[in-house]
Amino acid sequence: MDRPAPEPARAPATAGTAGVPGVATAAAGAALTPRSLVALLLGLAALLALAGLAAGSEGWSLAWLQQAAEWDLVAAIRAPRTVGALLVGALLGLGGALAQGLFRNPLADPYLLGSAAGAGLGVVLVLAAGGLLGHRIGLATADLLLRLGLVGAAFIGALAGVALTLVLARGAARPMVLLLAGVVVGILLSALSELVTLISPEALRGKQIFMLGTTSFLGWGSVAVLAGALALVGPLALRFARALDALVLGEASAASLGLQLPRLRLLLVALMALATGTAVAQAGLVAFVGLVAPHIVRRLVVVTHGALLGLSALAGGVLLLAADVAARAVIVPQELPVGLLTAVFGGIYLLALLRRRSSW
Repeated sequence: MDRPAPEPARAPATAGTAGVPGVATAAAGAALTPRSLVALLLGLAALLALAGLAAGSEGWSLAWLQQAAEWDLVAAIRAPRTVGALLVGALLGLGGALAQGLFRNPLADPYLLGSAAGAGLGVVLVLAAGGLLGHRIGLATADLLLRLGLVGAAFIGALAGVALTLVLARGAARPMVLLLAGVVVGILLSALSELVTLISPEALRGKQIFMLGTTSFLGWGSVAVLAGALALVGPLALRFARALDALVLGEASAASLGLQLPRLRLLLVALMALATGTAVAQAGLVAFVGLVAPHIVRRLVVVTHGALLGLSALAGGVLLLAADVAARAVIVPQELPVGLLTAVFGGIYLLALLRRRSSW
């Protein structure tokens, strides 16, 4: 090193953006402080929550503020959907921050380890089984079983995909092998999912809804599950924040501090799988939120992982809530899949970054 060591408060954040030209420079020139970013995100969340309560199938309306009958509708449908979208986005943002810290890459995604493909396969299997059983036990009973089984199948499938990745990679000791195993598992499980839809075409429509992502089916039960998962994963993730800071500086530096890297990576993978699996089970495959949320935070403020994890969760919730409100308001009375909007906006954001990078 031919220059003095950076200040401790800034070193982890700058190191976390190493390997991506321009990101560290942008972070170093960030105008916002963590407190101001928290205030901004909370303000946006409050405004978007009000918009979510006002956005309905007939357009914008605040009649529920004066009419009890309208409030019953809002409390039963719009309110849980709004809160649920915020929680799903928070889990994806948190999972994305964990993934990027684990792989030391700001472009890592929480779906990298096979959770998305596993959840998709679980949903397709349940849909295909429901279609077959519907001819034997009646369509009404089959529909009830589908509603009860889809969420559980998606969650179990997501965890199973991550577990298969860990088995194939023989643990989490080698990040590059773990990443490659996740790619292989994702391709394999996606192929199996396509095979099931060929055998049982009636599962294709349900699979399309799941793959595009939707917040339409979020109720108070879903909100309770999502809040419980966030309450469990959030504090545990914060406990490993300083370990993530050390890991960003390199494996040799982290090991010299006494960290047991294989055990640490395994725990981080478990937390990421739980956060991602819960979000996917409730809202389907919502694209780009887990990738973009921590990336935006890094470009706005310079923080260590202790603040990054919380800010990424808050930013993810705001992003998905904004997409949910837009999905309800763009083509009233119809709705767009919320995952479609997040994919479009996320793709535009990354293309803008790529264009700026190519101009440097």
